[in-house]
Amino acid sequence: VKTAMPGKVVRLILAEGAAVEKGDAVMVVEAMKMQNDLKAPKTGIIKKIRVTEGQTVAAGDVLAIIE
Repeated sequence: VKTAMPGKVVRLILAEGAAVEKGDAVMVVEAMKMQNDLKAPKTGIIKKIRVTEGQTVAAGDVLAIIE
């Protein structure tokens, strides 16, 4: 799961080890004063979440790994 633009992680919706379906919201990132759900690009299991709530992220950063 990658970000399209710089922002701040506001909320983690799912935890490592959670099963996800394609399109499920994984976390919420605030960018340009708007909160955006970052959705799973595929069905699988969240293997690693690489950010914490409140962390600032840059465009293109990998925030979570789904296998």
